[in-house]
Amino acid sequence: MAALGGKLPPQAPEFEEAVLGAILLDKDALQNVVEILEPEHFYLEANQRIYAAMQRLNANMAPIDMLTMCEELKRTGELDAVGGRVYIAKLTSRVGAAVNIEYHARLIFQKYLQRSLIHLGGEMVTSGYDESKDVEDLLEEAENNLFTLSQGSMKRDVIQISSTIDEAIQQMDAAAKREDKLSGIASGFRKIDEITMGWQPATMVVIAARPAMGKTAFVLSMARKMAIDYNLPIAMFSLEMSNVELVKRLMTAETEIPSEKIKSGRLSADEWAHFNERIGRLRNAPIYIDDTPGLSVFDLRSKARILKKKHDIKCIIIDYLQLMTASAMKPGSRQEEVSMISRSLKGLAKELNIPVIALSQLNRNVEGRTSDKGSALDSKRPQLSDLRESGAIEQDADMVCFIHRPEYYHILDDGKGNSLVGMAQFIIAKHRSGRIDDVLLRFQAELIRFEDVEAGAALINRDEPTAGGQIIISGANRDGGATAVPDLSAINEDDTPF
Repeated sequence: MAALGGKLPPQAPEFEEAVLGAILLDKDALQNVVEILEPEHFYLEANQRIYAAMQRLNANMAPIDMLTMCEELKRTGELDAVGGRVYIAKLTSRVGAAVNIEYHARLIFQKYLQRSLIHLGGEMVTSGYDESKDVEDLLEEAENNLFTLSQGSMKRDVIQISSTIDEAIQQMDAAAKREDKLSGIASGFRKIDEITMGWQPATMVVIAARPAMGKTAFVLSMARKMAIDYNLPIAMFSLEMSNVELVKRLMTAETEIPSEKIKSGRLSADEWAHFNERIGRLRNAPIYIDDTPGLSVFDLRSKARILKKKHDIKCIIIDYLQLMTASAMKPGSRQEEVSMISRSLKGLAKELNIPVIALSQLNRNVEGRTSDKGSALDSKRPQLSDLRESGAIEQDADMVCFIHRPEYYHILDDGKGNSLVGMAQFIIAKHRSGRIDDVLLRFQAELIRFEDVEAGAALINRDEPTAGGQIIISGANRDGGATAVPDLSAINEDDTPF
C-alpha cells in the first residue's frame, strides 16, 4: 500500500521479524499465533511469503527451522525474492522473548486493520465521486465491507471449560429464582413457554406458515403480551405491512373491539370510552416498529444495534424473511441470497445475545398434499421440507415452528370428536435444545389475535398500563403520506386480515 497524503501506512516490520524469528527458534511458537495471523496481515511482502511457507510446513507436519524454510522457499522459487538465506538468518537474531509472540502478533493484526480501514476509506471516496452509482448501493457496499472487516477482528480465545460451567450454573441459579421458572424471555403463551423455557438468548427462531394461517397475528399477539404483560422492549421490523396497519391490529387485540369497527372508526359512545380506557396500556408499551420496505440485512443489523444500545431491546421480530434483501453480498441466486440472510440473522442473534424471531413463507406443497392413510388432518400438516426457497433456513434456525389452522382447509375436528373450529396448532418441528411438540391455541378471528386455549373466548381482565416505554415508529409513511410497499402479488402472502 502506497503512502497516503505523505504518510506511511501503519506498519510494524520489527514486530513482524520478531514473530517470524520466534517461530524459527521455537517449534511451538506458531501454534500461539496461527489463530491470529494470516499471510496478508504482514506488511512486507517478503514476510508474507515466509509466513505462508511456515503454514505449509506446519500443514505437512514438517519441522520449521532455518534449513527447512530455505528449502521450502527454494522449492517454490521464492528464496531470492524474500532476501535469500541472509534474510532468513537475520530473522533469528531479531527475537526478543518468544513468550511475547502473541502480543506481537496482535499488534501486527491491529496494523493490518488500520491499513484495511484506510484502503476502504479510499475506495469509498472514489465511489462517492462516481455519479453512475446509486447512493443506496454505495451505502450497502460500504457497510458490508465494514461488517466483514469487523467480523474478521472478532476472534474469541479458546477457554477452559471450568469458567463456562460457572457461567452455566449462574444462569441456572437465576432461572430458579424466577417466579415463572423460565430461562429465556416469556412468549406470553403458557404451553409454548413450558416447552421452550422461554425464547432463549442468541437463538434464531423461524415461525413459518402458509398464507392466511395467521403468522403476523401470532407475532403481534406475542409482542403485545411480552411488552405489556412483562414490560419487555420488543423491536418489530415489518417488510409487508405498514406501521399503521400493524398498530390497528394491536389496537383491535388490546381493546377487544372488532377489527371492522377499528378500521371504519364507527364506534359507539360506550365503545369509544372503552377504547380510550384500554389504549393507554398499548400507548405505553415498549414496542418499536420499523416498516421500511425491502429492508436489507445490513440496515436491519444497524438499526438493531442502535435499538439495543438505546432501548435494550430483548427480542427482534421480522415479518418476514423472504422480503429481505442481501444485495451488497452479491448473491448468485435467490436461494443463495436467502441463505445469506438466514446466516446473518443467526449472527445478529449471537452478537446482541437476544432471540431473533423471523417469519417465513412455506411453499405450495402442502396445498396439494394428500395422505396415503386418508387423514386430511395429517396431509395438510406443515413439514420442514415445506420451508420456502432455502434449506439453509432450517439449518441455521435453532427452532423451526409452524402455525397451522385446520379449519382453513375445512377440517373441523381431529377425528376423535374434538372440535378444531377456532383452533390453531403451534407446531414445534425443530428444537435444538429441547423437545418437539404441538401446542393448541385459540384463534379469535374478529380480534385478530391468538390466546391460550384455557383463556377461552372470555375477555381478558388486564391491569393498568405499565410504565416505562412507548411505541416508536420509523420507516415509511412518517408524514402521513402514502407508504411505498413492494409488489407482493408474486409472493401470494396473506390476503385476509388474519
